[in-house]
Order: sequence, then structure tokens, then C-alpha cells
Amino acid sequence: MRRYEITINYHLLEEGKCTTLSCPPKVCEYMKDAFDELPLSEAFWVILLDRRNHPMGRHRISIGTATSTLAHPREVFRVAVLGSATCALLVHNHPSGNPSPSAADIQLTRQMREAGKVLDIEVMDHIIIGNETDDPMGLGYYSFRNAGLL
Repeated sequence: MRRYEITINYHLLEEGKCTTLSCPPKVCEYMKDAFDELPLSEAFWVILLDRRNHPMGRHRISIGTATSTLAHPREVFRVAVLGSATCALLVHNHPSGNPSPSAADIQLTRQMREAGKVLDIEVMDHIIIGNETDDPMGLGYYSFRNAGLL
């Protein structure tokens, strides 16, 4: 039988004025470099927030293919619980540039919302990042909260 030691590591991303992630454009700015390493693959991230919506950190949950990535409440909320977050922001990208949600994106968001309720960790929003050129709405992102789905 194998036993493992579990540790939490923190890596300082930046120091400065505390930003409140209260709207999708601010979240997109906060995540601007997160998808640079593998821009042609979908990646799923969770941003941990304190009770004032200040980011406490971010964690990449998974890297997928050009058209999908996997995320499960177990992985998302493990990080949120260990990080003592009161809220979580879910973020993933669409390499195609069109941030419109797929049926799988909608189902995943509902699943995450319900899991968050059980743990008393609010899913503040799920944002899909694309680009303004390929977005039918011209925003470059899709917010489930703004669309009334959260």
C-alpha cells in the first residue's frame, strides 16, 4: 500500500493593490496569461476568492484538446476547500475564439453550482474566454452569470 503526503504550495503571482474580481472583464484581465503556454488547447481553471471577491489564487484543473477539457467537482472543490475559499470562479478557454457555451459547458456549470451549494462555496461565475473577433457578441468572453444561468 502506498501512502502520500499532501502539501499545499503557494507561488506569488504578483504583489500590489488588491483587485476585486466583480465582473467578467476583470476576470479576463486576471487570466490574460493563463492560456499562453498551450493556446491551442482548452484549459480549465478555478480562481479562489475570499468573502470580498478578492482573488486568493488560481489553479489549473486540467488541460484538454482543441475542443474539450475535463473538469469534475471533486478536483475543483478540493482546491477550493484546501485554499479556504468562500467563492470560486470557473474559467476555461475556447481556442476557436468563439466563447459560446456548448451543451457540455452548460451541464458542467449546473453540476458545479450544485456541488458548491453542498459545500457552501458559491460558484460566482463560469467564464469562457475566446476573442472579440470570433465572438458573435463581440465581447471575447461568455459569462454564465450575465446570461442568467448561475
